Amino acid sequence: MSTFEILLEQTGLFVIYMLVGVILIWTKVLNRETLEPISRFVIKMALPLMVFINITDGAGKEILLQSWPVLVIAAGFYICMFIAGRILIKLFRLESDQIGVYRAMMLFGNIGFMGMPMIVSVFPGDGVFYASVFMMIDQFMLWTLGVKLLASGGKEKFQLRKLVNPATVAIVLAVFMVLTGLRLPALLDTAFQKIGATSSPLAMIYIGGIFATADISKYLKKISLYGIVIVKMILMPVLLFVVLGMFPVSGEMRLIMALLTGMSTMTAVVMMANASGLDGDYALGGVLVTTMCGIFTLPTVCWILQNMI
Repeated sequence: MSTFEILLEQTGLFVIYMLVGVILIWTKVLNRETLEPISRFVIKMALPLMVFINITDGAGKEILLQSWPVLVIAAGFYICMFIAGRILIKLFRLESDQIGVYRAMMLFGNIGFMGMPMIVSVFPGDGVFYASVFMMIDQFMLWTLGVKLLASGGKEKFQLRKLVNPATVAIVLAVFMVLTGLRLPALLDTAFQKIGATSSPLAMIYIGGIFATADISKYLKKISLYGIVIVKMILMPVLLFVVLGMFPVSGEMRLIMALLTGMSTMTAVVMMANASGLDGDYALGGVLVTTMCGIFTLPTVCWILQNMI
């Protein structure tokens, strides 16, 4: 199967998982409160184990040394998105409590819930390592610049402890094991694989459940949210792919970086906006609109990029 076909299949699975989440809410098996333990399990256990096991089982020292371009690519991405966010804010004339939220939605994609499971399916092995390096940078930016953007009155300060979370710890431990050549016992490796494999369906069930508890029609009418879809999820991946083609970067890394930058808005933005007293409903609308559009934009962008190679 081609990369496009695998991605299309993965997107179809995402849709099915989300529909399961919707059905579970409609049938009252789950509600908004009982969804939260699912989210915590994915973030604190399943996703870190998925990242850890895919790096230790698939990456080598050579890939570690070849991953430095990801740092430069990520820096360029955040600079471009920050500037684009400022332009779109003026264009759409957003309210004061939506400005920081909008910038954060432009910057931070749903790499954990959607990006990593997708990369694991489409680019197992080396691709997961590239995505993990990008994810570490993304976490750093979220808990530095993201905290500042989503702070009430701009008073929040960077807290180093926020960078120490299960995902970043899993990545650091996995890199250590790759460098030292240490291996997990076979039984433990299998157990971690099976637990990590639950991250994708559970994350999508959670998002589907959130969809079922929200007034989707209200958010679909917010034109400003489609600015994120057009600029971040369509134009930026294509532009990044073209620019990287001018440098000695592998085709696999180009495609992985382009797809990761085209992810829908990170769900954590909603929680951070609510905690700071900003427009959390607007952030939720951004997650809903970009996730729904991402079902179509990701396969489309992948098809375009593959035909550009």
